[in-house]
Amino acid sequence: MSPPSRRLQTKPVITCLKTFLISYSLIFWFTGVILLAVGVWGKVSLEAYFSLASEESTNAPYVLIGTGAIIVIFGLFGCFATCRGSPWMFKLYAMFLTLVFLAELVAGVSGFIFRHEIKAKLGFAYENAVSNYNGTEAGGSSAAVDSIQRTLLCCGVNNYTDWSGTKYFIDNGIPVSCCKSSSNCSPETLKDVEKAATEVYTVGCFARVTRVMESNLGIIAGISFGIAFFQVHHAFLQMLGLKITVTPSESLSLVGQNIRADNSATSVDLLPATLCRDGNVYARAPSLLNKPISK
Repeated sequence: MSPPSRRLQTKPVITCLKTFLISYSLIFWFTGVILLAVGVWGKVSLEAYFSLASEESTNAPYVLIGTGAIIVIFGLFGCFATCRGSPWMFKLYAMFLTLVFLAELVAGVSGFIFRHEIKAKLGFAYENAVSNYNGTEAGGSSAAVDSIQRTLLCCGVNNYTDWSGTKYFIDNGIPVSCCKSSSNCSPETLKDVEKAATEVYTVGCFARVTRVMESNLGIIAGISFGIAFFQVHHAFLQMLGLKITVTPSESLSLVGQNIRADNSATSVDLLPATLCRDGNVYARAPSLLNKPISK
């Protein structure tokens, strides 16, 4: 009985590896969907904070949405590349994974380094929003301030007395969004800081805003870095798959050849043929024709 050739021994391994890489590419595609969903969630849930000032707001949700969409597209490309076993597709896919990881790493490190500066800018933006509050602006910083005060049960920047120094306070008093119960907040009460102390929230909003921002962005950052680590692992597997799938035992095809390999064979006869590997033409080696095989 003739022993199995090296090619036949290698083929099941490569088939198994390709199946594994396709499964991994599908998981990678799913991580892109998660990143896209996290970006949309961050944009919706933190909209009030981002809209305090257009110049100071962060583009992080948009970056996540864009990155997630690109990963979804390239995840499908990765599955296609694995099925085709194309070397240049593998290289392009691995290069993309590396670039995405580096971009996420730079964004994460930059956010950590400049976190205090970002916090200071957010504080300035909130103070500016309170100072220019008019109570009628829809969809702008005034609406964002009202939303934050109602949601976080707070009032002002550091405390409710911050409103006494604004133009809005002179004509209207403290905003109704600071009231614990709107039924007990009369215009006269809101115009008197001392009387309003029992009817409005006295805790400032800035500390609570930063706490919420840090908590939510921390979740986003954790998910992003987890996906980034997965991308590096996936890129390594893709390069491993590239090296294995283009090894001569798998990709070298002998066109028009007749190989006899059994216990009684003493030679390998190559009929007039051209050795082809990945479309490249290789010269035949006449010295190998009918050369005895050493046992």
